[in-house]
Amino acid sequence: MIPLFEVATLFVDMCQAVTDESIIGRAQRAGKIQVRYWNIRDYAGNKHNRVDDCVYGGGRGMLMQAAPIYDCWQAVCEASGGRPYVVFPSPQGKLFTQQKAVELSRRPHLMFLCGHYEGVDQRVLDEIVDEELSLGDFVLTGGEIPALAMLDAVARLCPGVLAEESCFTEESLYNGLLEYPQYSHPAVWNGREVPPVLLTGHHANVAKWRREQSLLVTLQKRPELLETAPLTKEDREFLEKVKGELDAGT
Repeated sequence: MIPLFEVATLFVDMCQAVTDESIIGRAQRAGKIQVRYWNIRDYAGNKHNRVDDCVYGGGRGMLMQAAPIYDCWQAVCEASGGRPYVVFPSPQGKLFTQQKAVELSRRPHLMFLCGHYEGVDQRVLDEIVDEELSLGDFVLTGGEIPALAMLDAVARLCPGVLAEESCFTEESLYNGLLEYPQYSHPAVWNGREVPPVLLTGHHANVAKWRREQSLLVTLQKRPELLETAPLTKEDREFLEKVKGELDAGT
C-alpha cells in the first residue's frame, strides 16, 4: 500500500509548490508516496467561500469555523474509503521529533490540518484530530509551514523514497544522537584538511571515528540527548574519557 498524505489548507498552491520539488516530488512521481491537497474553502457552503467568523466571547481576529473543516475531512474519508490519522500543527501540541516522524511513517494514511487566522473552532478539533504537534515554542501565521516540515520529515522515511535506508538511519537524531561531521573533495580547502582516518579506506576505523564524533558533537551541542540515547559500554567509556580531558583542560 502506497503511503497517502492528505493536506487540508486554505493555500493549496503554496503547499504543492513545496512538495512537488526535490526528493518528495520525485517520490510522488515514482509512485512511492501520494500527496493530495484539499482546499477547505471548497466546503464553505456560501457564495463567498468564507470559512471564518468572529469569536464567541469577544476578542480580536477571526476563527476558522468547524463545519467547512469537518466537511472537508468527511470528503477525505469518502475519497479514501477510510479514516486518516489527523495531525493538527499547533503551538499547544507535543514537540515534533525525529522519533515521532518514525512513528508516523508507519501509518499508511495521514492527514495534516492547517489552521489559520486566530485558530480553529475547538469543537472540530475535538471531533477529528488525533494528535496536535508543534515544531517549537513559537507562533506562525498558519499551519502550512509546520505541516509541510512534518510531511517532509515523515515521507522521506517511507520505503523507496530515499535510495537506501542508511540515508536516514545515520542522520542526526534518528538513533538519539547528532550526526558526525562530513567532508567532500578536495582533501585540503582553505588550509583545512579532511581528517586522515577518512582517507584510509579502513571501514572499521572510519565507523569507529564516526561514532565517536557523533558522541562528541552531541556532548558539545545537545548534551541532554545523551540522557536518553541508547549508548553502549564503549560509548560511555569514550564520553567519560572526553569529559575527563575537558575537565583537565579547564
